[in-house]
Amino acid sequence: MNKLFLPVSEPDIGKLEEELVTQAVRSGWVSSLGKFISEFETGFSSFCNANYSSAVSNGTTALHLALISRGIGPGDEVIIPSMTFVATASAVLHAGAIPVFADCVDDTGILDNLAVEKAISNKTKAIIAVHLYGHPSDMDQLMKLSEDNNLFLLEDAAEAHGALYKGRKVGSLGHMATFSFYGNKIMTTGEGGMVLSSSSDDDKRIRFLRDHAMDPNKRYWHSEVGYNYRMTNLQAALGVAQLQRFNEVNSKRKRVLQQYKQQGLEGLFGIKINPRSSWADPAPWLVSIVLPLELNSKERDIICTELFKKNIDTRPYFYPIHQMPPYNNYRCVNKDGKGQLINTISLSSRGFNLPSSPNLSNDDIVRVSDLLKKELERFFL
Repeated sequence: MNKLFLPVSEPDIGKLEEELVTQAVRSGWVSSLGKFISEFETGFSSFCNANYSSAVSNGTTALHLALISRGIGPGDEVIIPSMTFVATASAVLHAGAIPVFADCVDDTGILDNLAVEKAISNKTKAIIAVHLYGHPSDMDQLMKLSEDNNLFLLEDAAEAHGALYKGRKVGSLGHMATFSFYGNKIMTTGEGGMVLSSSSDDDKRIRFLRDHAMDPNKRYWHSEVGYNYRMTNLQAALGVAQLQRFNEVNSKRKRVLQQYKQQGLEGLFGIKINPRSSWADPAPWLVSIVLPLELNSKERDIICTELFKKNIDTRPYFYPIHQMPPYNNYRCVNKDGKGQLINTISLSSRGFNLPSSPNLSNDDIVRVSDLLKKELERFFL
């Protein structure tokens, strides 16, 4: 790889990860049994202040398991943001349920709770609150809506390891929560995910379904159709090491974000870096740039193309899911109860991510910032 090329994200893997994965290999337990799985589950529960954690194969299967474990299925509506990675929507369809797309809050991109309230119907059975780009959703209001309407509230915390909502860790704020440990996340197992719950009954159901729905007391007896959604001991060994090193890696990512802000980008020509609500302490997953309202995807894409020519990788914000072919016939609701997701479409066209590796040097950040400033100047000077 070109040494000058700066990717958007890279995993931070050190000697501890190598040691524990080697232990797992040498133990012979390389599949879905082994000590590191339970160690990772117990450690992650403690990390999130949750009661139970079940390790699974990835964040998408975690979402799917959480939904079906609560009986969400055909005919049921699940309210989700259109501003999220597509897995949130595809998991709803995998469960046989119906996604209903709610608009987001401009700048932070989290669910607009007023839109969620307007979207609730007599078919609604669940809400999935996505902690987008590491920023927590406004969970207190969503929990009240879920309680008032007898709805299942699921946190999609795939991008928000360690984020705080009003001082509380995400992952323990809804009825269940799911995480992803994909290679670009703050904490990684390569692929992998976790389902967190507060109820032992929920946890037992998740564990049952993830292992082919095999009777825990009668081996190879299956009373219903299950899934092979298990994590391997090798992945869990990597996760145990990443969990032990979380504070170190997270501090590096916070340093990167802070150094970008020190380069004079915040507020320059009206741009915003990782917008946040006053009550949130977001996870420093990716450095996110939001362009001012007078620019859109055309200018954003020009900027990103020019940066790529100079060996700087970028990623556009997620496209609105409701505009994609498999999802464009489902109901959409904004805060006025109408079908135009204005904030979602606007934010998607103006947002992009900069190189955010925890191992970026200050010189790397200065280089990216200076080049970004020059690209911005063509539209404002």
